[in-house]
Amino acid sequence: MSSVVIHWPHGRSSTAACGSDWLLAAQAAGFSIPTGCLGGSCGACEIDVNGQTVRACIATVPVSRSGELSVELSVDPSW
Repeated sequence: MSSVVIHWPHGRSSTAACGSDWLLAAQAAGFSIPTGCLGGSCGACEIDVNGQTVRACIATVPVSRSGELSVELSVDPSW
C-alpha cells in the first residue's frame, strides 16, 4: 500500500497510507475534522481534498500522482 503526504489546514503535514480512514489520518496528525452523523448524510465532516469535496466519515485517503494532498475544511467547524 502506498502513502501520501497530507498538508492540513493547521499548517502541519503528515503521512498516511492510501486507503486509510480520513478521520484516523486527521487524528494522527493532531487535526480534528468535525463530525455529525458518521454515516455521510449530514455533511459536517466535508473536507476539500485538492479542491474536491469529500465526506471524511465515509471516504478514504486517495492515491495521488504527486504523492501529496492538500486538505481544507468545507464547512464552518463551529456549527
